Amino acid sequence: MRYMLLIYGCNRPEPGDPGFAEALTRINAFVDECCRRGVYEAGDPLKTIETATTVRVRDGQALMTDGPFAETNEQLGGYYILDCKDLDEALELAAQCPMAMDGSIEVRPIAAAPRLT
Repeated sequence: MRYMLLIYGCNRPEPGDPGFAEALTRINAFVDECCRRGVYEAGDPLKTIETATTVRVRDGQALMTDGPFAETNEQLGGYYILDCKDLDEALELAAQCPMAMDGSIEVRPIAAAPRLT
């Protein structure tokens, strides 16, 4: 089963910041563990919320606004997609994710999109 781990509210150091190398080492170790288990499919950090644009279509008109969809203290900062054997494995790995130490990880199963053929 495929799961998306959505990363919220973590403080991500940038290159040159104190602690950047240590944080990157922990993140790489997490990705290596996911790869070792054969569950890693994808994962990336997102640019800051200042770069976000939200698109809504109302009455056939596209409305675009700067910023994220929701105003909240914990913004979506990145994601991982893992193909785990079950929810227990996905939750175990979410607890190992370094960003869970100062943020939160939302674990959501990915539903297969229905297609008409």
